Amino acid sequence: MNAHMDEPAVEVRGLLKRYGENTAVDGLDLMVRRGEVCGLLGPNGAGKTTTVEILQGYRDRDAGEVRVLGEDPARAPRSWRARVGIVWQDESAPAELTVRETVRHFARYYPRPADPDEVIELVGLAGKTGARVKSLSGGQRRRLDVALGIVGGPELLLLDEPTTGFDPAARRQFWDMIRALAATGTTILLTTHYMEEAEALADRVAVVHSGQVVAAGTPEGLRAEYGSQALVSWTDPDGTPRSERTDTPTRTVAALLPRFDDEIPGLTITRPTLEDVYLRLTGQEHAR
Repeated sequence: MNAHMDEPAVEVRGLLKRYGENTAVDGLDLMVRRGEVCGLLGPNGAGKTTTVEILQGYRDRDAGEVRVLGEDPARAPRSWRARVGIVWQDESAPAELTVRETVRHFARYYPRPADPDEVIELVGLAGKTGARVKSLSGGQRRRLDVALGIVGGPELLLLDEPTTGFDPAARRQFWDMIRALAATGTTILLTTHYMEEAEALADRVAVVHSGQVVAAGTPEGLRAEYGSQALVSWTDPDGTPRSERTDTPTRTVAALLPRFDDEIPGLTITRPTLEDVYLRLTGQEHAR
């Protein structure tokens, strides 16, 4: 067994990065276990992309300890880079090459790449292998970027808002692809603005605000710890709409029953969502 398998895939302590007077990352702590999908959530400017760039070795840090797959990205050898795949927000594929040419070209950079045709099929571009990159739609180009991120067969895949520009059907197909990768043991760190995406994919999520992780845990755990009360809504016998926030919605409904002869009209129970928790933790709960 690999001696590193018991280590976290990503371990960050006290990460600090400044750009002049602006502090982009301010003492951030983060841990990603091997084999899990971790969602990194936060508003624009929270420090998510800078953190991902530092994890990949693309950007230097000002302070803090960082280990990715057992190595410090700032000093990791060339062989380490082949173990980390990344999908940036910006497109990276040459416009004049075909899809197949592009994936095969990038595959040559890695010592043990995946089969390019299998990767193309996995990301849903099997029908576009001969198409030039410049002819692809925005969503198809995003799929190609994902293909380039995984063709090296990485142990850790960093995805920076990878489904931006996807329509709902394409996003669901992407989710299936991520689940398939996770099932092979690939560790995935995903930044996203889509709360539904985080809930669908992430084993754990970390919420970043002002350069710090302000909460981390499973989506269910964060809802339980930071979620507000449930909202019970109904219509009174005289037709007046009513609602009540409560920690015990079942008791509230039970107390309402004697007031009605049959079903309670308009009854709904709305429990806190991950989006509610996210908005609360990032100080945006009244911004809806």
